[in-house]
Amino acid sequence: MTNQVVLITGASGGLGAHVTRAFLDAGALVIGSSRRIAESEFSHDRFTGIPAAALVAAAIQRFQSIDALVHVAGGFAGGSPIHETDDATWDAMMNLNVRAAFHILRAVIPHMRREKRGRIVAIGSRAGVEPAPNIAAYSASKATLVSLMKTAALENRKAGITANVILPGTIDTEPNRKADPGGDRSKWVSPEKLAALALFLASDAAGEITGAAIPFYGAGL
Repeated sequence: MTNQVVLITGASGGLGAHVTRAFLDAGALVIGSSRRIAESEFSHDRFTGIPAAALVAAAIQRFQSIDALVHVAGGFAGGSPIHETDDATWDAMMNLNVRAAFHILRAVIPHMRREKRGRIVAIGSRAGVEPAPNIAAYSASKATLVSLMKTAALENRKAGITANVILPGTIDTEPNRKADPGGDRSKWVSPEKLAALALFLASDAAGEITGAAIPFYGAGL
């Protein structure tokens, strides 16, 4: 990944920070984004922090190309059955997990098509293919993300662009530990190993993998 330009959304989040460090350690030029981000969050000369609103245009202006997109940004809300789920929860999940992905794909893909190459990796969720009670909005949004990524793979398979989505179970991040202090962390997914998989999918070695929805359940299988 030496000197490859990699755009990472949600770069400063619980998982995003691990993904960002993995790509920096691999030699990539990382453009990290979240709602609020500063370059000081990662003390590395190959890291550039750009707020989400200005992300793609600023990245292209500075680096002229984007070799890989790793879409980590997303959110979770749940706790109610379908008939008690309010519009605000439904809209929030669709905005965070679907609309944001749609917009970043629509912005990045044209640049990759001009270069005739690119890698796109999204972080989905096990819930997107294995729904659970009381998280209907979240599960539906992650299922839509899987469909979106598979469509991106089909539409760009002749353009040198791959698109894959990883489906982790509960990830062992600080926010998840706080949300579920009694959870069995021995069955949670390692963020470092998840970041390593994202790194592989963004590499040339994964050039023949596209349209995949990859389970990453760890010991929680």
